[in-house]
Amino acid sequence: MQKQNDYDNKRKKTLRWGYLFAVVALCVFVMFLGRIIILQNTNVQEIKDDYINNNYRTATLKAARGNLYASDGSILATTVMRYDIYVDFKTIKDTVYSNNIGALTDSLSKMFDKPRADFRKRFDEQKEKKNQYYALAKGLDFDQYDRIRKFPIFKRGKNKGGFIVDRNYKRELATSEIGSGTIGMDNGVSKSGLEGAFSKYLSGVDGSRLEQRVNSSQWKPIDYWKVNEPTDGKDVYTTLDLRIQDIAHSALQKQLVNFEAKHGTVIVMEVATGKVRAMVNLQRNEDGEYVDAYNYAIKDNIEPGSTFKVVSLLAAMDDGFIDENTTVNVGNGIWVYAKQRISDGHGGGTYDISDVLAKSSNVGTAKLITKFYADKPEIFLDHLRRWKLFDKMDIELPGITKPRILTPKNKKWNAATLASIGYGYSTNINLLQLATFYNGVANKGKMVKPLFIDKIMQNGKVTFEAQTQMMVKKMASEKALKMMTDALTKAVEKGTGRSIFTPNLKMAGKTGTARFEYWLPGPMKYRSSFAGFYPADNPKYTCYVMISEPNVSKGFYGGTVAAPVFKEIAGKTFLKTPQNVEKEMLVDRKVDLNKMVEPNVKVAVNNKQMPNVVGLIGKNVIPQLENLGYRVDYKGVGRIKEQFPQEGTVISKNQRIYLSLQN
Repeated sequence: MQKQNDYDNKRKKTLRWGYLFAVVALCVFVMFLGRIIILQNTNVQEIKDDYINNNYRTATLKAARGNLYASDGSILATTVMRYDIYVDFKTIKDTVYSNNIGALTDSLSKMFDKPRADFRKRFDEQKEKKNQYYALAKGLDFDQYDRIRKFPIFKRGKNKGGFIVDRNYKRELATSEIGSGTIGMDNGVSKSGLEGAFSKYLSGVDGSRLEQRVNSSQWKPIDYWKVNEPTDGKDVYTTLDLRIQDIAHSALQKQLVNFEAKHGTVIVMEVATGKVRAMVNLQRNEDGEYVDAYNYAIKDNIEPGSTFKVVSLLAAMDDGFIDENTTVNVGNGIWVYAKQRISDGHGGGTYDISDVLAKSSNVGTAKLITKFYADKPEIFLDHLRRWKLFDKMDIELPGITKPRILTPKNKKWNAATLASIGYGYSTNINLLQLATFYNGVANKGKMVKPLFIDKIMQNGKVTFEAQTQMMVKKMASEKALKMMTDALTKAVEKGTGRSIFTPNLKMAGKTGTARFEYWLPGPMKYRSSFAGFYPADNPKYTCYVMISEPNVSKGFYGGTVAAPVFKEIAGKTFLKTPQNVEKEMLVDRKVDLNKMVEPNVKVAVNNKQMPNVVGLIGKNVIPQLENLGYRVDYKGVGRIKEQFPQEGTVISKNQRIYLSLQN
């Protein structure tokens, strides 16, 4: 009985404590729940601002910009990966640190060529502070990154070795033949050149990741948090032919130096397609060197001078006012019309229509245009409108100017304006637009839009391929176009362009010698030009050359200054004569091209194993690997010096392959 009472007492006591604990727990829970409700409905934003926003952020992961290629697959601009290295000293165990710090600092000393003691002092200080995000090195290339990550301590990785790597992308030009003026840029604020034109394809889509604050100025990525990976940009193949670009660059630069000119431009277009195969813009800098820093071809409107006579006279030919029997008396080469003095620099007498172009007669052109159109200038100007010479060209490249041509509606128009337009003044137009007009004449009257893009590729697949676009289906009658072509051919064979005549290649073209800023005091300034196409009987390419402000004492006429550049480009592009050919490769004045060409080695990935590509030409190998579905990151140009992964490594689709190239 006593035992039963003891049991009941203990049971009651236990239950009392149990009930008391339950009541206390319930009160705590109610208080906790109430606190949560209060927090949710009062100072949520305050907590968010004070803690979350101040200690965590969503950072942008920049997408790798796609590669920019020439038409033959040569790299023009590429995105290379750069590595920033940080150290989290808090995660490195003291024993690991003390046992390996000597070997680590020794390795760093050899890599960066700095005293070992400096690294030891800095590391000991950061270890004591337990710095979780110490910046060790920035901007390393892949080879440097691959080396440093294998150093003592670091080879243990992030969680045990404190090794943190942050990957960034850097845009680099891969060739010297095309400079920043043509390739351009897109810095997020302004756009220019090819980079700006195709930025919507090259840019890709940025990703994001969560980062945690380490100190007042440093943020540390949280790797275990969900990362929104960026989508890399597409690869753009331009229409530029690096061989033709190199030829044009070399020819223009040589002539600029010879004549001590201020700047110059060359445009080479493929007649049938309108593809721009070369565009060179060189200007003299403060050091006297010629660099590609500004695109004169599209950004400058100029009075073209005599190269515009082809436009004027084709209009009269198309209207039937001029034929093969048309003649014009230029007298002694001086004519006053509407109180304006017009003069020639090449003789006088009676010219037939081919002589007017061949001898570049200002007087002859002005007399003919005013004779037929003085009473109705709009009929003449309608031809220019139909040839899109009043319109801003619809091309991909940003910054192209809109032509400015005087019309009777303009208050500056007077009785002499039509004559001035006839021989290339009172009108401002960019060189690409003029080259496009000449290309239309060469293309039997089909004026096609200039193209700068060949195709777009993503993950080795073509997603877009450019097609030739017609601007004007028929510029003029077949008779007028043939008459003009014959006259331009005569200009090279017997006229102002005769200095470049060669029986090996039939060329057609027109010289231009335009004065500018002639209203200002001081020495006269000239622009020397030559525009034409070749071969004249079946044109393949159109070329426009302009050289601005040559040294007048050395020459300033288009036939002397600009035409030789045209001739060199025509000879080397059409006849395919390589530059810098060794003497032993010449046999009977003919080049053995087979010795100049290295076969394109076929690359295959067998059994998912990385092939050996060391020693092969990069521009041949990279497109093949990308076509197979691999992402290739590389630096340099020329032959492949190093590769990662190594030969025989099993690789998967979409895996990155790193190549180091060197000439």
